[in-house]
Amino acid sequence: MATAVAARCMRARETVVVIDEGYVRVGGWENAGARGGRRVEYGRTYVVRPKGRHQATIVWLHGLGDNGASWSQLLDSLPLPNIKWICPTAPTRPVAAFGGFPCTAWFDVEDTSVDAGRDDIEGLDASAAHVANLLSSEPSDVRLGIGGFSMGAATALHSAACYGHGRFTNGIAYPITLTAAIGLSGWLPCSRTLRSKMETSQTALRRAGALPILLSHGRSDEVVTFRDGERSAEIMRSSGFQLLHFKTYNGLGHYTIPEEMDDVCKWLRARLGLDRSRG
Repeated sequence: MATAVAARCMRARETVVVIDEGYVRVGGWENAGARGGRRVEYGRTYVVRPKGRHQATIVWLHGLGDNGASWSQLLDSLPLPNIKWICPTAPTRPVAAFGGFPCTAWFDVEDTSVDAGRDDIEGLDASAAHVANLLSSEPSDVRLGIGGFSMGAATALHSAACYGHGRFTNGIAYPITLTAAIGLSGWLPCSRTLRSKMETSQTALRRAGALPILLSHGRSDEVVTFRDGERSAEIMRSSGFQLLHFKTYNGLGHYTIPEEMDDVCKWLRARLGLDRSRG
């Protein structure tokens, strides 16, 4: 399945570009989650080029066991000609939820709950740093955003929390300015400490209060429960993220539907002030 998707991605080469594997470099914020000089290896990154005037760049993160190719095809089909999409592929690592079986994952995870007993902070910070690295070379007049599905949504919310706080969990300064965050069928990692960290700084509260966030969740999701998605939204709002909109879908499980993606497009146009033309 993944090979077929990748092949379709290559055939659509007029808008989708494949970039070689990358890694979090040693030193500074780029190494925010690496321990003892260890490099975190990432898979291929797929870039969907804007078909019109370039107004925004959004890094989109796939779910557990997936890759960047599959989402690049869907994003390429959206009526958002002014957005450049960057779709990286997570490192392959042992995952506790699968008994240590290795698969692509942005961080290690035992369960997809807001009340998870252990958060893989090193993995979360490393992936958030990778996202920041991908966005760091974008033009200064382009708005920057992050989004994702399931585990990718969890990583996007962690990045949003780091941006609001101004630092990664390990204290290294967060280097870029986010203007939008989207999470589909995801949950908030490190939820127990977010509010206390945000309340220590008025600057952090101002940043958080100005960041538009869209969270979407299906009421029939049995992988990441609706209640965990709802509680994630509640915790983020109570921590200062006042521009958060939580959208629900009756009958939706752990997948996306055209109605949901239409709502994402409408939200992005409104929040980022995007042109409707291709010029």
